[in-house]
Amino acid sequence: MAIIGITGSIGSGKTSVAKLFSRHRYSRIDADEISHEILKSNKNVKKILMKNFGSEILGKNNEIGRKKLGDIVFSSDKKLKKLNLVMHLIIIQEIKNKIKKIRQECGSKAKIIIDAPLLLETSAKNLVDRVIVVKCSKKNILRINKKFSKHQIEKILNAQMPLNEKLKYADFVIDNSKDLNHLKKQVEKIIEELK
Repeated sequence: MAIIGITGSIGSGKTSVAKLFSRHRYSRIDADEISHEILKSNKNVKKILMKNFGSEILGKNNEIGRKKLGDIVFSSDKKLKKLNLVMHLIIIQEIKNKIKKIRQECGSKAKIIIDAPLLLETSAKNLVDRVIVVKCSKKNILRINKKFSKHQIEKILNAQMPLNEKLKYADFVIDNSKDLNHLKKQVEKIIEELK
């Protein structure tokens, strides 16, 4: 098993789990980091997004303000679909490039973990051999997440595939309702099973 995909709702702890895997020699590819990089440095994407959503998406240094963009797209399904049409293909292509690079550097048996919130909603699911879904109660998501307001989290959760749907695709489920130690034990158990 070379490529594992990890997903879950916003703020469920996907990235913490992916980082635990990277301690076990898994190369981590983070779809959110790729997305941030594209928003920051891809002039073409910036042009398209400004055409679709206006200059109010710009923040300091004339860069796309992710929070401003988020406020706009999570207010309407239509706008979110528009953003996804622009971003998903580019993100997935970049994930493919990173997989290729890792395999060139580490060989075809390289262990890779892809941390992607929309793994199952996009064709990114075709890139992975196994799927891990991280589950976390809504109460904990709201408590843990400091990046977004409660209102924004609600909007994002409503826009994402419901957790019970995601669980249908899971080869492994990680329960992130306790502490880091509990998380580590579950990751180690999965790593053993994958050997």
